[in-house]
Amino acid sequence: MRASRLISLLLLLQTRGSMTAGELARELEVSERTVYRDVLALSAAGVPVYADRGRAGGYRLIGGYRTRLTGLTRDEAEALFLAGLPGPAGDMGLADAVAAAELKVVAALPPALRNAPARAGQRFHLDVPGWFRETAPPPRLAELARAVWGDRVVELRYRRGDREVTRQVHPYGLVLKSGVWYLVGRVGDNGRTYRVDRVTGVEVGEEHFERDESFDLAGHWREQAGSFLRTMLRAEVTVRLSPAGLRQLRHLVDAPFVYDEVVAGADEPDGQGWVVARLPVESVEVAYHQLLALGPEVEALDPPELRRLFTEAADRLRALYR
Repeated sequence: MRASRLISLLLLLQTRGSMTAGELARELEVSERTVYRDVLALSAAGVPVYADRGRAGGYRLIGGYRTRLTGLTRDEAEALFLAGLPGPAGDMGLADAVAAAELKVVAALPPALRNAPARAGQRFHLDVPGWFRETAPPPRLAELARAVWGDRVVELRYRRGDREVTRQVHPYGLVLKSGVWYLVGRVGDNGRTYRVDRVTGVEVGEEHFERDESFDLAGHWREQAGSFLRTMLRAEVTVRLSPAGLRQLRHLVDAPFVYDEVVAGADEPDGQGWVVARLPVESVEVAYHQLLALGPEVEALDPPELRRLFTEAADRLRALYR
């Protein structure tokens, strides 16, 4: 436990240059007194840790000291290679950089751990694209990736319906969701999200934009994705579900929160275990096609249009199987 913490402290100083005892304590989730003892232990082991005095002081490594990754355990080394995404990285034009980085990490590992990438690759594979999708990357992805890395302003031509629009965008990041790439950026003061496969042209300018360092791409995407799904659910239907229908509904709704809300808001089960529930949906027609998969495990109650669609479907089925 302590050995792992000492390595973490050393790597923090190596990557950040200088840190106070308080900053180190927060990162390592220990007390400042523990940090003082750990620094003394590193010094006793020959690591050149220097303490700067004063209000702006802190700890730093002197003499350009660097450590090799000899402190990695086997689990850590194998997890490191699992963290890579060679497919998406290649789509963005970074395949050579990823391969070079992997070679350097392997070279830094002790001999006993150099089979870590092979072991991880033999046991786990991440297949990012969804089923029945083209796997070729969007044509403009590599250009956008370079603009994202360089914080370069881009002029984006984008297909919207049957017309093409042009926007000047500050490209903040790229997101891969279910095999589809999205560009997250700013247009003026507003956040925007674009499907990369609908981008018809990219002109990367010489101008750099000032990135908002507080921007959290993962948090922004979670919030936007949730908001987008909720804005789609503009209608509500009332249905009666059997126990089996309620279980199967989980696999038909577009977002996990929908199922959770349906279950939480459902009425008490009747004598046969059926429940009446309200379901947020994109439209009555979409609800009809989704719920039809439940067959006799669901009864449409409201609105009347949905009940009519189910009645007509039942009549057609009866005629087919008569």
